[in-house]
Amino acid sequence: MSLLIRNVEVAGRPGLDVRIEAGRIVGIGSRLPRIANELDGQGGALIPGLCDHHIHLFALAARADSVALEGAGTAEEVMSRISAALATRPAGTWVRAIGYHETMAGDLGRNELDRLAPRHRLRIQHQTGSLWMLNSLALQSLGDGNCPEGLERDAKGRPTGRLWREDVWLRSRINAPPPPLSAIGRMLASFGVTAVTDASVTTDVGSAEKLAQAHRSGDLPQRLKLMSGGYLSEPDDGAFTVGPVKVLLDDHALPDFDDFLGRIARARGWGRSVAVHCVTSAELAFALAAFEAQGAQHGDRIEHGGMISSDAINSLQHLGLTVVTQSAFVRERGDRYVSGVDAADHGDLYRCASLLTAGVPVVGSSDAPYATPDPWIAIRTAVDRLTSTGAVLGPDERVSPDVALGMYLDDPAAPGSRRRRVEVGAPADLCLLRTPLREAIDSPDAELVRATLVEGEVVYG
Repeated sequence: MSLLIRNVEVAGRPGLDVRIEAGRIVGIGSRLPRIANELDGQGGALIPGLCDHHIHLFALAARADSVALEGAGTAEEVMSRISAALATRPAGTWVRAIGYHETMAGDLGRNELDRLAPRHRLRIQHQTGSLWMLNSLALQSLGDGNCPEGLERDAKGRPTGRLWREDVWLRSRINAPPPPLSAIGRMLASFGVTAVTDASVTTDVGSAEKLAQAHRSGDLPQRLKLMSGGYLSEPDDGAFTVGPVKVLLDDHALPDFDDFLGRIARARGWGRSVAVHCVTSAELAFALAAFEAQGAQHGDRIEHGGMISSDAINSLQHLGLTVVTQSAFVRERGDRYVSGVDAADHGDLYRCASLLTAGVPVVGSSDAPYATPDPWIAIRTAVDRLTSTGAVLGPDERVSPDVALGMYLDDPAAPGSRRRRVEVGAPADLCLLRTPLREAIDSPDAELVRATLVEGEVVYG
């Protein structure tokens, strides 16, 4: 398809036209010859489509059918939200709640959940995504035998109802169909997102094929890059590309160090880089030690970087690691960080400016559904570092609007090292804004997205 986008601002130059042929930009200039298919940019900025470098697509789709607990300030509010959902569903059915944190109502297990939901199969996911909490009916429905190590047991060997990092096993026992992805594709397109990296460690051949089919059908128009915990190969039609091998670290159960080194070695054998989940200082120290011992390579990543001490910055730079951050956590969870993290450590939380100053590449992402999938909220937060109540968390980590937007414009194939631009020869993965760029990034908002194109095809607007 040929398309001419008229009257747009490109790289600060207003009044330009952009010609697209076969999914690529073939011309940029003023008063280009008219063609049959035209889109009036009305003077808005035309920028590369945004890339979410760390997202969980199936979990985000499942959120639509879940009880959202984010923002619940008391145990009573948690119970009220869940009780309201239980009242609308028949006894014995599954009810899924997400976004829980122990500051809301303490540590939960089967006994606490049985009192809340004696007639339904209730499962609650911790906001980190690392823990499921199930009541007795839910546990009983999972069957006996072949229980994974992540199923916590008490001193008498009885399941406590707490299940750590066993999403694949849980999903197989529930036998629930994957949620539809079309609404997710539309929502991301409305934000101007044209590429995503799914960072799920549980991605296997089956789930990768479901994502590929969603892309082929147009339900997920965004370009897909998939991480996985094990081997994964790319389909011949390019429906997705394969990203780093994902390694999860948990403070309470760090893996054997030699086993960790072995995972890195296997990734190298598959020709892949490594992405390590690091939220705490201990997890980061463990990952850095492993990269020092095994050797780091271009494309290796630290996911989240929730706590990065000043001493760790030099190691990140020396090893050439990219940090994939989520600035929206400052807004959504910052008030809890203010009260729960030592004031001396507030500057270590989701660093940005200090990493960039030290030469550590930083790219932006959502970690949705564990934070908002709206990149414009994260861009705004990277600039102001404001929590939801207006407190400033880590003021020295604020960056300029240009830098904040730029963290979403890197090539997903080389995050932190290759910026995408609107130029002749580039793929026509584009985001058309309603205003010139300076106005848009001074007040970042998804409402400013007029249209989104993937390979020259308008997928939103």
